[in-house]
Amino acid sequence: MLERHPWPVLAWDHNAYYHRLLLRHVPAGTGRVLDVGCGAGSLASKAALRAAHVDALDRDPVMVQAARQVVPTNVTCVLADILDHPLVPGSYDAIVSMSALHHLPLAPALSRLATALRPGGVLAAVALPRIDLPREVPVELAATAYHHLLGAALTVTGHPLRAEAPVLQSRPCLSSTQS
Repeated sequence: MLERHPWPVLAWDHNAYYHRLLLRHVPAGTGRVLDVGCGAGSLASKAALRAAHVDALDRDPVMVQAARQVVPTNVTCVLADILDHPLVPGSYDAIVSMSALHHLPLAPALSRLATALRPGGVLAAVALPRIDLPREVPVELAATAYHHLLGAALTVTGHPLRAEAPVLQSRPCLSSTQS
């Protein structure tokens, strides 16, 4: 079921901070890229600037539909579970994933992804980033402070800003194995 946030929020994607770090490992002019757990398509859209083609894969139909609305024409959005989706061995030059791998049984997922990479291909992923690392602390502190200050300012001024992005009460996880 979808609901709207009842409080003012800043429309900022925390994960976007890591996109440029992931994409540093995807050389410009790359042939094919796979985005595992593409969500709303923001990383796939950025990868599409560096690659001839991007396959953006997610198990959540709401996310895949959202991604299809925003990705460029060289991105194909696929509704599928990475553990079940047929992957041609050696078919990707790079595989990227932002905040998705920690939802999967890691050994089988990494084995499948490694098989899908061409020899010398790149796997670049962030899963549960460590916010206790020194270089992450300023970003976390700034984001937290900004969210609280903006929320307080909008509450005091009575500004009508409310989150427009739906929040899912329950979402299928990326893995088909659920406990």
